[in-house]
Amino acid sequence: MKALGIIFANLQNENIDELTRKRTTASIPFGGRYRLIDFALSSLVNAEISKVAVLAQKNYQSLMDHLGSGKDWDLSRRSGGITIFPPFGNYKSDFIYTTHLEALKSIVGYLNRSTEEYVVLMDCDSIHTVDLGEALEYHISKNADITLIYNQGVVEKSMANFMNVETNEDGRVTKMSLNSVPGTKQNISMKLLIFGRRYLLSLIDEAIALGQTSFERDILFNNVNSLNIYAYEYKGVWMKVTTMEDYYRYSMELLKDEVRNGVFGNPDHRIFTKVRDSVPTKYGKNAKVENSFIADGTEIEGTVINSILFRGAKVGKNTVVENSIIMQDTIIGDNVKLNCVVTDKNVTIKDRNNLSGCEKLPYYVSKNVMI
Repeated sequence: MKALGIIFANLQNENIDELTRKRTTASIPFGGRYRLIDFALSSLVNAEISKVAVLAQKNYQSLMDHLGSGKDWDLSRRSGGITIFPPFGNYKSDFIYTTHLEALKSIVGYLNRSTEEYVVLMDCDSIHTVDLGEALEYHISKNADITLIYNQGVVEKSMANFMNVETNEDGRVTKMSLNSVPGTKQNISMKLLIFGRRYLLSLIDEAIALGQTSFERDILFNNVNSLNIYAYEYKGVWMKVTTMEDYYRYSMELLKDEVRNGVFGNPDHRIFTKVRDSVPTKYGKNAKVENSFIADGTEIEGTVINSILFRGAKVGKNTVVENSIIMQDTIIGDNVKLNCVVTDKNVTIKDRNNLSGCEKLPYYVSKNVMI
C-alpha cells in the first residue's frame, strides 16, 4: 500500500492574521518546540508515507528553514521525500490560487509522474494524532472513491462554516452541510481526505474542463449521492487553530495532563520536529515554575506560572509570567509582569513593563519587536 501526502500550507492564513503576517499557517509555533506542520507530517511519517508535497502560497521562507531537507522527519530521500511547491509552479498559471482545488491544479504534473496508488490531502492548521495507516486500510476495505476523516464534537463559533457529515450504518456519507449552529454536536470534517491517485486526477481534469474552483462545493457536495464517499471517525484529541483565541486556548490546554498525553503520549505516534541542539534549561536561585511547559535552552530567574516557554526564552529577575505563551528567543527583562500575553519570536520586553490581556483577547507582541 503506497501513498503520498499533500499538505496545504497557506490556505488558512486569513483566519489567524496576527501569526501569519510573516509566515505560513504551517510554520506557526506551537507547544514549546513544534510548528503546526509537524503534526500533519508526523501523521504521514508514522503511517510510513515517505513522499510528501507541501503547497506554499506565500511567506514560506520560515517554512523552508524549518523543513530543510526533511531529514528530521526521515524524509531526506533520493526517491520520494519532501517537496515544497511555491506558487506559479505551473507554467500556465498567472494567478495565485486561493482554494484547495486551484492549488491541486498547479501540481497535476507532479501527480501524473507519481506512482503511488493513493493520495492523502490535509490542511496543517490542526493538532491531531490521526492513524493514517488505519484510515487508508478503511478506505481500501470500503472500496471508497473518497474517504474523509471526521471528529464528532461540539461545533465552536469559529467552526460555523466547517463541513459536517451524516452517514449510514456502513459509514457511507449520505448528507453534507455547512453553517452549523455553534454549540450543536456534529460529525465535523477535519479537512483530511483520501483518494485513489488516478481518481483524484480525473476529478481535477473534470474540474479544469468545467471551470470549477471549490473542492467542497463543486466536487463533494454536488456528488454526495453519486460518488462512493465514506467517513472515518477519529476519536482522539483534535484542536483546530482558526483564530488567535483558538491558538491561545489550545496552547493552554497542553498544560492539562490528559490533553498533553493525548497529543504526545502515544509511543506509536511520535511527533517529530526540527532538531535544535540546545543546552538544558537554566534555573536561577530564586526561580519558581508552576504548571508550565518549558522547552530546552531557556533561562529563568523569575516566576513562571501556567505558561509555555519556547526554546531560548529568557525570564529576568523579579519577573512574573502568568498564563502566557513566550516564543523562541524572547528576552524578558527584570521586574516585568505578563498575564495572558503571546510574544512572537525574538521579542524583547524591557525592564519594569506590565502587559496584560485576557483569554478571549490575549495581548500579542509581534515578531522582532522591542517594547
